[in-house]
Amino acid sequence: MLVVDDEVGIREVLTEYLAVHGFEALEAGNGLEALLHVKHARPAAVVLDLAMPRLGGLETLKRIRAFDPAIAVVIASGQLDEKVSRQAMALGARAVLSKPIELADLLAALGGTERPGQEPPAAPERRPGSPEPSLRPAGSPGRVLVIDDDPDMRAMLEEFLTGSGHQVISAADGVAAVREIVEGAPDVALLDIAMPGLSGLEALPAMRAVAPDVVVIMVSGAANVEDAKRALALGAFDYVVKPVDLAHLAQSLQTALTMKRLSM
Repeated sequence: MLVVDDEVGIREVLTEYLAVHGFEALEAGNGLEALLHVKHARPAAVVLDLAMPRLGGLETLKRIRAFDPAIAVVIASGQLDEKVSRQAMALGARAVLSKPIELADLLAALGGTERPGQEPPAAPERRPGSPEPSLRPAGSPGRVLVIDDDPDMRAMLEEFLTGSGHQVISAADGVAAVREIVEGAPDVALLDIAMPGLSGLEALPAMRAVAPDVVVIMVSGAANVEDAKRALALGAFDYVVKPVDLAHLAQSLQTALTMKRLSM
């Protein structure tokens, strides 16, 4: 069993409750950690929050199901609406639960999941003759699309990213972003939330539809953190808050690039 939530208190409550009912639970605080646990520990089930940094919940769900469709995934999130619930079920979630979680409902959703003592399924073998995965170095540059209606913010990010060795293209609004994401073929997009016309939250689904392999990092004003968390639930990889902590942005960007190359 794996419990994935960026709130430590919620993880602790869930793991303790599950332990009482015979489940041995691992913990992860973000989507990236969750995928690492899934690949190495192969849990029978995952309890997954949606609004998390380092890979949004829906994207984590999709990758878990692609890795092993036998893993039961139960969504437990406070960032739910009918559309998100439908998306989660379409991606293969066993159940979708709203926070605050009724623990009895969680146990019922996990019914039939393996308990400790049962043999986990064997790890899949690599096909004979298939090439070993290869990655560029973790610190290698990528192609980054910067989307912000503030020219000073665009210029600052462009200067920082270019100085770090990345190729940079830019867009001033959501409509131009959708066009550039198709024509410019970036690895990663830095998407401002508060833009006139097509906002970041409105542009995100269109960008994901036309270029699902592009990793999107939301850039949020301090007043828009809840919107940024909602974007994570819709598939954004991470969010950074203005004024941008460039060290955090650099770390998030390299993690995103590494994850993208791991999935190739």
